[in-house]
This record gives sequence, structure tokens and C-alpha cells, in this order.
Amino acid sequence: MSGLEATGSCSPPLRVVEEASRDIQDVLLSLTSSSDGLQKLEAAVRRGKFGLNEVAHERVPRWYIQLIHSFHNPFIYLLIALAIVSFLTEDAKATVIIAIMVSISVGIRFVQEFRSSLAAERLQAMVGTTATVSRPGPRITATLPLGEEPYVRNAPRHPATREEVPIKLLVPGDVVSLSAGDMVPADLVLLSSKDLFISQSILTGESLPVEKFADPGRGVGVLDPLELANACFMGTNVVSGTAKAVVVATGPRTYLGSLAGHLVGKRVPTSFDRGVNGVSWLLLRFMLVMVPLVFVINGLTKGNWGEAFFFAVSVAVGLTPEMLPMIVTANLARGAVAMSRRKVIVKRLNAIQNFGAMDVLCTDKTGTLTQDKVVLLMHLDVNGEEDEGVFEYAFLNSHFQTGLKNLLDKAILGHEDLIESKQLTDRYLKYDEIPFDFVRRRMSVIVHEVLRGRDLLICKGAVEEVLSACRSARIGDRVVALTEEIRARVIGLSTRMNQDGLRVIAVACKEVDSLAGRQYGVADEEDMILCGFIAFLDPPKESAAPAIAALRGHGVAIKILTGDNELVARKVCRDVGLNDAGLLLGGAIEAMSDSELEEAVERVVLFAKLTPAQKARIIAALQRRGHTVGFLGDGINYAPALRDADVGISVDTGADIARESADIILLEKSLMVLEEGVIAGRATFGNILKYIKMAASSNFGNMVSVLIASVWLPFLPMLPLQILIQNLLYDLSQTAIPFDRVDEEYLERPRRWQVGSISRFMLFIGPISSVFDVTTFALMWFAFRANMADRQSLFQTGWFVEGLLSQTLIIHMIRTAKVPFLQSRATAPLMLLTLIVMATGIAIPYTRLGTAVGMVPLPAAYFPWLAATLVGYCMLTQIIKNLLSRRCGTWL
Repeated sequence: MSGLEATGSCSPPLRVVEEASRDIQDVLLSLTSSSDGLQKLEAAVRRGKFGLNEVAHERVPRWYIQLIHSFHNPFIYLLIALAIVSFLTEDAKATVIIAIMVSISVGIRFVQEFRSSLAAERLQAMVGTTATVSRPGPRITATLPLGEEPYVRNAPRHPATREEVPIKLLVPGDVVSLSAGDMVPADLVLLSSKDLFISQSILTGESLPVEKFADPGRGVGVLDPLELANACFMGTNVVSGTAKAVVVATGPRTYLGSLAGHLVGKRVPTSFDRGVNGVSWLLLRFMLVMVPLVFVINGLTKGNWGEAFFFAVSVAVGLTPEMLPMIVTANLARGAVAMSRRKVIVKRLNAIQNFGAMDVLCTDKTGTLTQDKVVLLMHLDVNGEEDEGVFEYAFLNSHFQTGLKNLLDKAILGHEDLIESKQLTDRYLKYDEIPFDFVRRRMSVIVHEVLRGRDLLICKGAVEEVLSACRSARIGDRVVALTEEIRARVIGLSTRMNQDGLRVIAVACKEVDSLAGRQYGVADEEDMILCGFIAFLDPPKESAAPAIAALRGHGVAIKILTGDNELVARKVCRDVGLNDAGLLLGGAIEAMSDSELEEAVERVVLFAKLTPAQKARIIAALQRRGHTVGFLGDGINYAPALRDADVGISVDTGADIARESADIILLEKSLMVLEEGVIAGRATFGNILKYIKMAASSNFGNMVSVLIASVWLPFLPMLPLQILIQNLLYDLSQTAIPFDRVDEEYLERPRRWQVGSISRFMLFIGPISSVFDVTTFALMWFAFRANMADRQSLFQTGWFVEGLLSQTLIIHMIRTAKVPFLQSRATAPLMLLTLIVMATGIAIPYTRLGTAVGMVPLPAAYFPWLAATLVGYCMLTQIIKNLLSRRCGTWL
């Protein structure tokens, strides 16, 4: 069996161990590849054999699986059980009505979930991840008889080119290039590497990156594949350095793929999931107590246990909020669509709740508060004079580096016209580089100057870090010792530029020995000559100050977490209205205990010169203080913070690992876009709470009314079929809640899930309907003489209409803290559906359907009493609502 064939049969970890222990040429031979990679035709053939490079993950299920899943809800199970009982007891009408209710609830939920799943996949497809693949030029391909696979003759290759291809198209044998910020796209064996550090925290939980080497001997005798020094694993990410590697395993054959197959579908419940489940079981517990009590009381008082049983079954159906899963799903789906219109992509629907609950937003500075369009303003020597030589060194450094080019590099390279006449890049050849990392905060390239025959190390980076590695300084044409006087002058010049809002980068160089085959490292960055500075301006965005004011107005505190210089960051904060920005530096955080940091994060707004670990620690401290924390960042150094935040927010142009770590993706890096998304999230959560509080209060009130009627009346207050029809109509009136608007006042504050407030709401609001149910009982009993057995149909019809109209009106009473219809009106769909349901309820007693289920036409004298009852109900509800709002400080 060839090595390539073994790729499909050997277990993923063993495959990596096997290849990592080989010599590099043997690895390429085993994979039938070369250092230039695979030609497109070869890759296509292998893709047909091995499939796409995708691990097991949540996909949109087939429609019938989605349909079956739509039945998965305790309320639906309860209704099905009640339908079965009705069928076994030959109550065909009840069976049909319950089946209709289940069909409507499941059908609407199926349509909403299936549509939202498709929409979520389309939205996520907008945020693609690619890999840099080496492709050789065209080779001669033989034509074989039909049915046989093509093969490629060994012919001279054209120079290899690099292509960006989607990760899912990679196949074993492909050769990929890695640099800082990349996600490792498959299981790889290194062909070459330079100062390569990989974060394997997704697989090991270890936050510290590990160094990897292209050394085949390091794979011998290793038991744990993750300890292989010359192998990188799918899903990990490059912290710093560069590498060239060959793909050994893809998709489910990778180490991550072998784990992901066991993890698909197993998600830790969010606070939102726990809240919905808590409400569901709260209502079920009420039903499990109250329904048997209704059954026993009616059986004892009326002596007809069969009739009491059917009535109890109908009450159970009427008290079941079977529309809860549909309402929740529909609201989340509509929320995701609404947020996508505001350039906010929701990767995980349940994150919408945390988005609305967010009360602290931690964000980086560059590109969020600033325009993310850095302009190179100055290139100065140590004395602050213009110096073209400093710019030339900076240009060479940015031009020859192979790592992730940041905005500063792009600003430097954008001024190529300044050195074009000197043909600078033709005069130098690159030998090596020492990549950037977030500890050193500098990077270097080693170049050979052709005309002078010397090798130079050119370094640029943060002023303090570069200065610490310098022993001399160039002043004019002279190189002098870096005395304390010169050091103080340099720091003073840098500080003044920082205070003016400029970002300052130091440039240094030194001549190095020309040794064939030598590799340079961090240790070579010492005893350098400080050449000068380059200064950039990243102006604040015009929208930043209004957006920050808007977020603060909506109860979201802003905290800036940056690795940049504190002077520049403070200047930007002042420009965007964060004048109260207390300052805390990364060094001070390192010396703090957790309790000290918790106190500090409450009052400090600006955190500067932070490491990735310190950013994650700040977020954890805020969470321990009870805050719901969002984090906005797009760089690889923000990945730990994005994972740890309650809501991780990145942008579609961010680093691979940042996008993968985030819950929400912004298509525009703007706080204004984020503020609009927060409002949409709160509106979505508000509409969900409307239904939950309506269902909880209405059901509790109905339970109380049924118990009173069961004790008082010698006959059933409503027939089982009448209860089922009433509940069906009431449920239909609520299906338009996802289309409703939310009061502006409600959107002003972060909103959290509070099951306790729902219980309190239910106990206060629910009995109000019982008060007016009892007045209706008295009206029908005394005023209309419906107290005889032969007139019980009139009693039942009167309560049917009053109960349906009051339950439908409660939608409008509970949806707002204001006076409904006058100060706050529902949207047209909800208003129209409410009117249709109410009109239908009034009309049913006059139809054949009403006659068939035991109803009779109501006398005209009933309707003034009905109007008075509904007005009184609305007025009392409004009074209690105002009392609750003042006592609890909020509505909904």
C-alpha cells in the first residue's frame, strides 16, 4: 500500500506520527508530491478520492430530520399524549382539534427553523477562510482510456505560483504557506520553518504557544501526536513566524476531525437556553399540580368522572403554551435577518440574547475608534530631522517580510514612489527574517546589499523594545554611543509625537557576518544602531464619538483594550469623547491580584500595552463582577479574548482565528454598526419575553378561573371542545408577535434573562383575568339566568367569548409599559391578526361550527356587559402594570 493510499485508512494521529518521523523527501515521495505542491488536475483527482477538507460539523439537516426535530418539545409531547388519550376514549372531535394545534405549532416551527438554518449557512458562507497553496505550472498530461484515472508525466515544471484557495479544497500532498494570523488548514508536516510558534489551545487548552521546527527526527518515539515538533494540526493557529508545509491528512482524517465526529451536536446550554427551559418546566409544574386538582374537584362535585376527565384533558391542552418553541425560533430568525441588514452576521442564533444583554463592550482602538487608514507622515533621525535613509530601511523591512503585513507596513509600501528612482529592491537580496511576535513587538529582516557586498539586519518595532536592543545611534553620518542623554532625547521626541496622536515606530540596523546557510534568530537583535523613527497618523473616525455616545446612552459601557502606546491611545480617547478614561498599563495588571483587578476594571476605561493573556484576564474580571461582556477585535492576538467574552465580535476582514472564535461578524468595522446590532438584539429578546410573559400570566389566570368554576358550578364552565377551539384561536393571534415592534424605552438598557421576574409577573398579572372571569360567571348566572342545566350552553358560550377576547387583548396590554393603542400601537400584522381572531370568536356561536360544539347565539344585551368587562380588565391591568413597573424598575 502506498503512503497516499494509507492516508485514507490509517487513523489520523498515527498517520501524522508516521509521516513526521520520515525524512522530508520521503514524506513528499509517500504523498506523491513535491516541494512545489500539486498541479490543479492532480488536486482535483485527489479531491474526488478523499472528499472535501471539512470536519464533522452542524449542517442544515434534511427536511424530514428537521421536521422530526420540530416535535422535540415537552409541550408538544404533552399535546400528543393528550391526543392519544382522546383517540383511545373515542373523542374524535378533541383528537382532531388537538392534532390541528400540534400541526400548526410544529409546521410553523419547522418552516421558521428550516428557513433560518438556510439563512445562517448563507450568511456564514460570506465569511470564508482560505489557505495559501503552492501550485506548479502546467505539465504534460497523458490521455488514458475511458474509466482510468489520468496520470501526470514527469516533465519540467514551470515556476511555482501561490494561490489563495478555500480551505475545504485542500487535499493530501498540497503544499501550503503559513504566516502570522493564519489558521492551520489541515494536518501538516513542516518542510521548512522560521521562528514558527503555534497556539494549540483549541486542542490542548494550553494558552502558551509552542515552537515548531522542520526537523524530521523530532517525530521519532513521540507518543502524543500533539507533541510532534514538526507537525501542525488543523484548527490551531499561527501566532508568529513563517513556514512551508505539506498536507498529510484532511477532513475527518485529521486529528481535529477525529475529535469533532464525537462532538457534533453537543453544545453547552447558554443562559438563553436555560431560561427558556426554566420557563417551560415552571409552566409544566403548575399544570401537573393544577390539572389533576381540576379533575378531582369536578369529579367530586359533578359526579361524572368521565366528563371530568375529558374536561381536565382539555384544560391541560388549553394551558399548554405549545407555540413557545415556534415563537422563540421565529424571533431569533427574524432578529438574525434584521441584524444582517445592519451588516451584522449572527453565527450562533442564541448569541442574540447575550448581544442584547451586553452592558460592557471591550474593543481595540485601531480601526474601531480610528479610520484604519494609517498615513505615513514623517521619517526622522534621532534629532528629529527628516532623513530619507530611515525611510529606506523601513521600506526594505516591510517589503521583504513574509508575515502578516499590518496597516503600518501598507502605509510604508504605499510610498514606493519615494525610492523608486533608486531601484532599492534591486540593490538588496533577502537572506532571512526574524518574524514579529507580541512579546518582542519588533521584527527584522536580513538582507545582502549587492553593491557594497555587506549583510544588514534591519529592525523596526515599538520604540521601547527597539531602544532596549540598541547600543549605538546614528547622528548624521556618525555612529555614536547611545548615552543616557541621547536616550532621554529619543524618548522625549517619541513622547511628544505620541501626545500629538502619532504612532511612532523605531528603526534600527546593524551589519552582520556573512555566513553561508546561517539562520538568524532573536538573539541577533542586540547591539543594534538606532537610525531614527517613522511616524504615522490614524485619525479618529467621524462616527466614533456619536457611536460611543449612543452606546453609552443605551447602557453599554466602553472599555478600550489595546497593545499600543498609552499616549496615543489616550489622545484618541479624548478625540472620541472618552475624556473620563482612567488608565491601566499591562505591566501594572501583571502585578495585581484577581480581586484588585476586579476593583480596577470597574473604574478604568483605557487599558494599554496589553498582552493577549492580559486582555482575557480583564474580560474574566468583568464577568466575575456580574457584567455581560462583549469583545470586538480582528487580530490574532484577540482570539483568547473573543473566546472568553460572552459575545465575541469580529469583522469579515479579520484574521482567520479571530473570525472563527467570534459569535458575531461585522461586515463593517464600526461602532455605529455595532450599536444598531445591539438594538436589534434587544428588540428580538423583548419580543420573546412578550410571549413568555403572556403565556405564563394567561395560563396561571386560567388555572385559577377553572378551579373557581369547578367548585362553584354544578356543570362544566366550558366544554372540552370549546376550550380547544378557544386555545387554537388564541395561539393563532400570537403568531404575529415576531413581527411586532418594541418600545424605544425598552431598548435603552441591557436586558438579561430573569426567570424570577417571570414568576412574579405571573402571580400579579395572571389573577386579573380571573377577577373578570368571575364577574362573567356572575353575569351569566344571575343576569341571564344561565344557572339551569338546560341553559348551561349559554353560560359556556358567554365565557368562551369573554375568555377569548380578554386573552387576545392581553397581548396588547403586556407588549408595552405604556397605554396600549394610545401611547404604543402594535404593528399592522399583529393588530390585524388580533382583530380577525376576536371577530372569529364572536361569530362562532352563530355558525354551524358553534352549534356542533354546543354553543348558542348570545343575546344582544350581553355585548354591553362584555365591553364593560373588557374595559375594566384593561384598566385594572394597566394599574397593576404601572405598580409593577415602579416597583421593579422595568417592564417585560
